[in-house]
Amino acid sequence: MIVSGMSGNEAFCLAQKGFMPGEIVVGNSVVSLGVVGGIGAWGKGITGGELGAVTKMISEGRHAAIKRLVKEAEKSGAVGVTSVVSELRSLGGYMEFLAQGTGITGDRLGEGTFTTAASGMELYCHLDAGYKPMHFAMGNVAYALGIGQGLVGSVRTMARGEVHEFSQMYNHIRHLALDRLRKEAREVGANCVVDVKVKLQPFGPTATELLMTGTASFHPALGTPATDDDVVTSELTGEELWNLARMGYVPVQLCMATSVYSLGVVGGFGAMFKGMTQGEIPELTKIVYEARENCIGVLRKEAERFGCERVIGNKLIIKELGPGLIEVMCIGTGVRKAPPGMEPATPLLIAQAVIIDKDLLESNALDGGDGNVPGAAVQRATREVQGGGRQVVGCVVGVVWLFIVMGVMFFGAIAALLGN
Repeated sequence: MIVSGMSGNEAFCLAQKGFMPGEIVVGNSVVSLGVVGGIGAWGKGITGGELGAVTKMISEGRHAAIKRLVKEAEKSGAVGVTSVVSELRSLGGYMEFLAQGTGITGDRLGEGTFTTAASGMELYCHLDAGYKPMHFAMGNVAYALGIGQGLVGSVRTMARGEVHEFSQMYNHIRHLALDRLRKEAREVGANCVVDVKVKLQPFGPTATELLMTGTASFHPALGTPATDDDVVTSELTGEELWNLARMGYVPVQLCMATSVYSLGVVGGFGAMFKGMTQGEIPELTKIVYEARENCIGVLRKEAERFGCERVIGNKLIIKELGPGLIEVMCIGTGVRKAPPGMEPATPLLIAQAVIIDKDLLESNALDGGDGNVPGAAVQRATREVQGGGRQVVGCVVGVVWLFIVMGVMFFGAIAALLGN
């Protein structure tokens, strides 16, 4: 008796490539950072930047869970594991790293058991487009903003415009995670990482983990990468990757850019008072527009550096980091004309490979995703209401902070006069 997590569409698609659904497989690892590591992470959290001990612990925990998942899959006779996910959970004061996926049976694609983040439908698209899955790859960075950088940033946020310290730190962290993802892929003999996903999640009271996952794969037409930077990366879905190959294009690199902008003390207060009446707030409209344009400009330069002809699938994300401080992020896949031998095996993509399963839509709604269903809409509305409350609190905090700064400056001036 086989207990599988695959849908009918996934099973049909994989059957076209000679595979059948296997058992659900799981691997886990429960760890503790320890007293020494905790103190070191706390100390680094004061100065800011990457928390090396935390990054290493998380990476080792995630990889240990993946190794156990593969062993369990091999015991069940699987030749590969699809839909692999790596999760991090709090468990009684400890951290559990959980890896889960669905094994498949059939002819082996190479030596060993492959693991892929792709679903059965996406795996069909990858295989048909010539991408052979090898290993579920990860790259992560655990970091803290730090009190030191926070104070510098707080002073800079009193003026309107880009806060370069924050922009540089966020850009460095994201590219560091991408570098580690490419390095891991090259170590297993892959020349590309497809279906890359980016995830940010809190880790403890002061740390945040940036995690990038994807499927390290090999395409014979892409050649052997000379360096880690030559490993192709793409966040396109399986069907998008297939369509791109059919159009004669190939992904080059995942391109990212971040711009952190301050609304400024004056702009913040002006917007707050104008917000009491209806109508546009020109100061905020202009600064948010400038932040977007600057971010897109940085993205364009990065794509040109990689030799991309264009960036597709670009996502422009804007969020509030704190009172009067916003982050704009651009992420997309740089592409160019494909070399010979990149055409898909079949002339048309089968319908089952693009059908969205009903179960996926329902789970997306329950998780508060962006599915066009009532559950997701209700949860988005709830988050917007909660966000409004946070903005009010942010204004109050901003007022208090301004008075503190003005008080320090006033008493400092008095002390200077008395000293003279």
